[in-house]
Amino acid sequence: NKMGVTAVLMLPLLLLGISGLLFIYQEVSRLWSKSVVQNKCARVFHTGGARLVLCGKNWERLQSLYDALISVADPSKTFTPKLVLLDLSDISCVQDVAKEVLDCYGCVDILINNASVKVKGPAHKISLELDKKIMDANYFGPIILTKALLPNMISRRTGQIVLVNNIQGKLGIPFRTAFFFRKLTYGAHPVDVAEEVMRTVRRKKQEVFLANPIPKAAVYIRTLFPELFFAVVAYGVKERLSVPEEG
Repeated sequence: NKMGVTAVLMLPLLLLGISGLLFIYQEVSRLWSKSVVQNKCARVFHTGGARLVLCGKNWERLQSLYDALISVADPSKTFTPKLVLLDLSDISCVQDVAKEVLDCYGCVDILINNASVKVKGPAHKISLELDKKIMDANYFGPIILTKALLPNMISRRTGQIVLVNNIQGKLGIPFRTAFFFRKLTYGAHPVDVAEEVMRTVRRKKQEVFLANPIPKAAVYIRTLFPELFFAVVAYGVKERLSVPEEG
């Protein structure tokens, strides 16, 4: 009968979808290394002639990035980057650092919020203190910095704010209860991300979804077929719990 034929035809499609989602789960769970993106983004803007103010909480890494930028760029076509220490998790100091950033050139045309803290683990094993630190670094710190720079942009009637997020901004992943663990990943290439940020700024886009086909498909499947998606994720959790925890 027709019902039987429909069931037979749907079964291979369902199995194909489940297999694809299993692969999606494995790939998405390894996405993105923002520290690499930060360096590439800085290089794209530097070689493009931007006056950079590089902010970070580690002075040695800032200096290393500074050396890398000036060693490959034409000094006659670029501006020497300025370095400012900024720890977004220390929200009591962000306001003062924002003033220091403004003092560098008197204004900020483009603010790129690209910093984050990442932790991997089950929700019940992450302390509330660590959750608060993550929220300070990933949420309250960028908000304070943005609000401190906004009046200057508003008074000049120009300025752009760019927020760089990972795929988990669209899609929740098991054992990534408070952002991703920092390690080598298989997401979008850092150069592609940096160039897309530059295009986004130039074209003044509101939102850009940059991801490889598999994680991008996961987002759409999560929206269109949530029951199937969560069933596959639950299966992945069971599989994950059956193997030893990563170091």
